[in-house]
Amino acid sequence: MTRRVKTSLCGFVPLSLGALVALAGVATAQTPPPGRLLVLLRDASALAIVDPAGGNVLGRVPTGRDPHEVTASADGRLAFVASMVDGISVIDLAAQEEIRRVDPGPGSQTHDVLFAGGKVYFTIEGYKSIGRYDPSADAIDWTLGIGEDGTHMLVLDRGRGAMFMPNTGSNSVTMVENVMEGPARARITDIPVPGERPEGIDLSPDGRELWTATRGDGGVSIIDVESRRVVETLDLGMRDANRLKFTPDGRVLIIDGEAASLVVMDAATRSVIERVTVGSADTGDGAVLVGPEGRRAFLGLRAADRVSVVDLETLEVTLEIPMGAGAGPGCLYWIGAS
Repeated sequence: MTRRVKTSLCGFVPLSLGALVALAGVATAQTPPPGRLLVLLRDASALAIVDPAGGNVLGRVPTGRDPHEVTASADGRLAFVASMVDGISVIDLAAQEEIRRVDPGPGSQTHDVLFAGGKVYFTIEGYKSIGRYDPSADAIDWTLGIGEDGTHMLVLDRGRGAMFMPNTGSNSVTMVENVMEGPARARITDIPVPGERPEGIDLSPDGRELWTATRGDGGVSIIDVESRRVVETLDLGMRDANRLKFTPDGRVLIIDGEAASLVVMDAATRSVIERVTVGSADTGDGAVLVGPEGRRAFLGLRAADRVSVVDLETLEVTLEIPMGAGAGPGCLYWIGAS
């Protein structure tokens, strides 16, 4: 017995029932995986995989000691966790296990990780450098000296092919152009920052401005990317701001751990819209992630051992996800569908 599936106005193509089942299998295989939230548990040296809809923890995978940041491959199969002590853990997310460990060298102090173009870029604070790891070859294929102290986070400007990194010990931000073409083609520009200890950093949606929260003085420095200089500084009176993110609609979110708040700003007017209270006491080193749909912000509250979800329309906390006593949730990353 055969069934016919109409493929155009011109006619029909007969397909067997088995072929239809095969086609259904292909469609199922192409369905994007459900959204998952990766939560780095800094104090527990582990990575948690969370269902963001209900806040259920689906699994925990041990990592290197003192982990700081996490990223994932574009297909969501592998996670990469940077440890300040033990290098980079490569984690199979489906199997929920570490499958290899990348060692950039003794005393390297790898901090941030960023996946782009099939490679993992990472900061090497101990060597005042950045590096690139190729997962398919299981090899570090290059490193590039930055020469500044405390090279910390990574932000990629895909349009320009440039990468930015704040240097917490040198009070500067480094711009590396042609970064994906390797050290021989790279062009390095160091941009002095008047604030103290730049750390949290992000690029505006239009790529024109780079904002960095200066953790040592509670302010923000705004860099004009075209001129490569700080054009404005803001004194926001924050007490411990260490992570900053733009939303798709041009707002800026800054987590201020000691004040137990999320500072929400209008980037165009440079004004504070709201300081959202996320706790009753110091929530510690924090992290902020804007969900892929742009309507939610996920906050890793290390000292409070939980992840809070903020509705970006109402600016209210709508969900709290406990991560367990002593977990110390920090960096967050999203994989799969929104």
